[in-house]
Amino acid sequence: MSKIWLIIQREYLTRVRKKSFIIMTLLTPILLAAFMVLPAWLVSMSDETETVMVLDESGLFADKLENKKDLTYIPLQGSLEQAKFVYQETDNTALLYIPKITVDNPEGITIYSKKNTSYQTQVRLENALEKEIENQRFMASGLDRETLERIEADISLATINLSDQGEKDNNVWVTSGAGIAGAFIIYFFIFLYGVQIMRGIIEEKTNRIVEVMISSVKPFQLMMGKIIGIAAVGLTQFLLWVILSTVVVTGVQSAFGVEAAPTPAQQLAAGRAAATGEDEETGEATKDSEGAEVVASAINAFNNLNLPLIIGCFLFYFLGGYLLYGSLFGAIGAAVDNETDTQQFMFPITIPLIISFIMSYSLVLKNPDGPVSFWMSIIPFTSPIVMMVRIPFGVPAWELLLSMALLIAGFVFTTWIAARIYRVGILMYGKKVNYKELSKWLFYRV
Repeated sequence: MSKIWLIIQREYLTRVRKKSFIIMTLLTPILLAAFMVLPAWLVSMSDETETVMVLDESGLFADKLENKKDLTYIPLQGSLEQAKFVYQETDNTALLYIPKITVDNPEGITIYSKKNTSYQTQVRLENALEKEIENQRFMASGLDRETLERIEADISLATINLSDQGEKDNNVWVTSGAGIAGAFIIYFFIFLYGVQIMRGIIEEKTNRIVEVMISSVKPFQLMMGKIIGIAAVGLTQFLLWVILSTVVVTGVQSAFGVEAAPTPAQQLAAGRAAATGEDEETGEATKDSEGAEVVASAINAFNNLNLPLIIGCFLFYFLGGYLLYGSLFGAIGAAVDNETDTQQFMFPITIPLIISFIMSYSLVLKNPDGPVSFWMSIIPFTSPIVMMVRIPFGVPAWELLLSMALLIAGFVFTTWIAARIYRVGILMYGKKVNYKELSKWLFYRV
């Protein structure tokens, strides 16, 4: 055990002292802060008023296009050629030309601009014109838009979980986000540090360093020390990322006085407001109220998550999944002489990871208690990803215990296979290995 501990120390200290580790550990939180804060800061800095000149030959939109705080309309008279000449002498955003159209056939409306019109400008003009056309169609049909809007129902369902502890608020976005976040981190780290194990073994094998090490320790001790040491490096980097990201994001927000980039729910609400033509002045109070309700609901749902269980299971599946796959990556590294030869062995190992991650999005989130979700959360090769997605939704204790037990058994099994391959392959050079050869290595007596 003392020899394994020495190997763990060597692997850990060697890797955390590398410049690449230090740079990535410090750079990632900065990039994350920039990704979250920079878009909001750029939006706040680009709060410019757009001016659109309007030539309306139909007369349908006279005095109907209302100015907004960041969009101003200037009506024009005369011919289209005169309007183009006047527009080109200004710095205005665009020229909106409305020919002699009817309410039933509003075709031929054109935007003229000196450069490509932005998507936002085009959508805002389209929404304003569509809203006015709809108003006039309502009037022609003898209907009142305000009456229709009062008739329309806007239902927002509150989701509450019933349990022995009482009622708790639930939010599907928070629950799904917690599961997917945990699954993605595990998926990312298994690939990142599993490949590091493989490359480290190939490098030591190529440089013949391993021959010296094998004279002092057993191959199994060397393999386990390397796997556990790199696992400790991964946990260290992950914890540092969490701590530094929190500090950096909070500090940047305070320094620049901006909030983080809008969440998908906020973007959806903004898009809905734009689609209905709701302006900022009339809808500000409503949107503030709805936004406060959404945030409060999300916070309550997050607080009601079983965080100790989620964190505990995350650490278990993080380590269990890494150890299971890490031993296989180590076996690949021992079986080949260079990275080019690893491709034929990498595919069957990584395909369960890739499938489980894809299925988590396509099926598990839609039906976390379905048969596909159940079996994929039980099978050791897919359970580290799929079970993390299911846990925030609630998983029966027996399913969780069965999944954990099988993951431990799977780790023991893959470690046994990897150790048998490792002890033979680590000292073998210059031979192209295939699956038939690997199967023979499992039963060699060394």
